Amino acid sequence: MKLRGRTALITGGSTGIGKEIALAYAREGADLAINYYKTKEEAMALKNRIEQEFGRKVMIVEGDVSEVDPVCSMVEATLENFGAIDILVNSAGITHQSPVTDLSVEDWDQMIKVNMRGPFLCVKFVLPHMLERKFGRIINIASQLGQLGGTENAHYAASKAGVIGFTKSVAREVSIHGITANCIAPGPIATPFLLEGYDEAWKERKQSSLPLGRFGRPEEVAPTAVLLASDPDGNLYTGQTLGPNSGDAML
Repeated sequence: MKLRGRTALITGGSTGIGKEIALAYAREGADLAINYYKTKEEAMALKNRIEQEFGRKVMIVEGDVSEVDPVCSMVEATLENFGAIDILVNSAGITHQSPVTDLSVEDWDQMIKVNMRGPFLCVKFVLPHMLERKFGRIINIASQLGQLGGTENAHYAASKAGVIGFTKSVAREVSIHGITANCIAPGPIATPFLLEGYDEAWKERKQSSLPLGRFGRPEEVAPTAVLLASDPDGNLYTGQTLGPNSGDAML
C-alpha cells in the first residue's frame, strides 16, 4: 500500500473528484479527514463505506473553506484525532457559467473566495504543522481552464489560474523543507460539478472538441492524486501541474 501510515485531509471530499481521491487513498492505506459543506448525508455514506471496505480511520468535518474559523477548526480537529496531516488535498470548489458582461461583482467575488481563498487558507493553517515535521504533500485541484481560459468561464478560469500560480509559489518556498506542492488540472470530468453547472450546448461542444472524444470520470483523476502523495513515486514532483484532461490542454 502506497500510503500506509499517512493521514490525508481532503476538502470537498464527499462528492465528485474529492470523493474518488478519498476512496483511492483509503485503498492505499491512508486514514482520512473528509471535509464537506452542505453534503452531510454523502459524507456520512462515504465514511461508512471506507470504514467497512478498507478498515481505515475516517472523520468527517463540516466547514466553509473560504472562512478562517471553519478552516482553523477543521485543521485542529484533524490534528487532535490523528496527530498529523501528511497530505492536504484542496478539492472544494464552485462553478457556474456567465459571460463577462453579465457577470455580477458578487458572483466574481464568491468564485475567487471559494476557489482561491479556500486553498490559501487551508495551506496557511496546515503548513506550520508540515514544516515542523519536515514532511508534507500539498495537492491543489485546479482546472485546464486555468491554463486555457474558457468562454463564459472567466471567473472560474481566473480562480484556477490563481491556484496554479499560488501552488508554484508555495513549492518554491517550502520544498527545501521536505514538502511538495502540486496541482492537478483535470477536466472536463463528468461530475455533478460539470453536469449540473453547464448547459447542454456547452457540454456537447466541449465533448466533441476533445482529442479523446469524451469527458473523463472522477475515478480516472484519483490515480494522479495517489502518485503525487506517494513515496517514492511522487517525490520529484513539486510546483507541477498534471493534467488528466482528455487532451484538452497539451502543455
